[in-house]
Amino acid sequence: MTRLTGLLAPIVAGIAAALGQAPWGLWPLALVGFALGVWAVARARWPALVGLVFGVAHFGLALVWIVEPFLVDAAATAWLAPVALGAMALGFGAFWSLGGWLGARYLGGPVGVALGLAGMELLRAYALTGFPWALPGHVLIASSALPAASWLGAHGLGLAVLLGAGLVALARPAAFGLGIMLWAAPLGLGLALPPAPEAGPEAPVLRLVQPNAPQHLKWDPDWIGVFFRRGLAETTAPGARVATIWPETSMPTLLGNSTDVRRMIATAAGAGPVVLGVQRFDEAGQPRNALVLLEGAAGEVTHLYDKHRLVPFGEYLPLPRLFGALGFGPLAAQLAGRYAPGDGPATLDLPGVGPVLAMICYEAIFPQDLRRVDRPRAILHLTNDAWFGTRIGPQQHLALARLRAAESGLPLMRAANTGISAVIDARGDIRASLALGAAGHLDAALPPALPPTPYMRTGDWGAFLVWLALVAVLFTAARRNAVAGTGIHP
Repeated sequence: MTRLTGLLAPIVAGIAAALGQAPWGLWPLALVGFALGVWAVARARWPALVGLVFGVAHFGLALVWIVEPFLVDAAATAWLAPVALGAMALGFGAFWSLGGWLGARYLGGPVGVALGLAGMELLRAYALTGFPWALPGHVLIASSALPAASWLGAHGLGLAVLLGAGLVALARPAAFGLGIMLWAAPLGLGLALPPAPEAGPEAPVLRLVQPNAPQHLKWDPDWIGVFFRRGLAETTAPGARVATIWPETSMPTLLGNSTDVRRMIATAAGAGPVVLGVQRFDEAGQPRNALVLLEGAAGEVTHLYDKHRLVPFGEYLPLPRLFGALGFGPLAAQLAGRYAPGDGPATLDLPGVGPVLAMICYEAIFPQDLRRVDRPRAILHLTNDAWFGTRIGPQQHLALARLRAAESGLPLMRAANTGISAVIDARGDIRASLALGAAGHLDAALPPALPPTPYMRTGDWGAFLVWLALVAVLFTAARRNAVAGTGIHP
């Protein structure tokens, strides 16, 4: 095999694996891609290099939407778009490089490589605040396996994907059949679970408002009033509801200067409760990305939540002295300085609904936050996906919101600035939605919650312990084979 053809297989494999992610959802192709990828790494002379190529090809396509924020002010930041994509693809590809090398070196064969990649994906989801986006298990969101996340979580699904790929890549009849069965298991489990119940006549109706403010115009003085009046018009439209939800950063003024604006919103909502995203300075003068609950005719603030998971390079700078000296600044921070994080996940008591877990944008990609609060009635997700463009990013973000609902057994109401606003039931199915890039509102009954799921009780510990046990078995077997091969007896 020439070096060129040796690298062609992981490139093709990485692209195929990425096509299982939203918006493509080609999960059967993705499964084949993962099998080809672990096969290529396992048989490579330099598994670290082939693993890196596999990862770079995968993340280069799956995360191509990361260029979109740099195109909002193209004249100033477009040059950073390829730098950002290349850095992310190489950085996350390095996880696969290390996982492939460790798996091939210490566990052996495609199954060992598959377990090495699974371990690195667990690490990637938590290390340095974590970035659990474009995980292998996410390719099954588009399949019948989505409800199985209530038992397995993203990493349990990913373990089935990767371990099944490793067994298939062995190309032995028994192992091939076992790998296919492992792939089929979450699909079958998802089909076997009963669907989420329908909302009854007593279910509270919420209004989701989608003003559709493109990011390059969102804070333009000539357009701020246009988008605000559009939000008011959608709020005043006829229709009974118990509460109205506006997206992230949809208040056109700072919270501290919003008396008149809050009164206008309250009037439009008929003095009913409104949840909306705001920006504010706290008592120490630090900027915050937050949401508030407004009640009464004056739009009194009765609850305040500060976003606690901030977007690296979007809302704050990691290693600020280094990157600041290089001329970098947080793209999404509209206020002077850098956003300060809140204290952690929190619920709010939404009148007519009960306790809901508030999530702002990026926070919806972290399943562990759902286990850090008392179980709510629903998840409320406010986001501004205009930063992600109009193609891949918003679709993937929505897919992850669906996964959070399926994992937790909780309905999720999603208000997005430019879309996709959606009502998601407790199995992850979309019950109603507003199209991407359209202005409007959606009145929908809140779907019922299911009982606490097994995944909510265990989190990712279940997948980690299964992975650890498999690694221990394979490592022990590899050591025994190595000793037997040298003629040395322990």
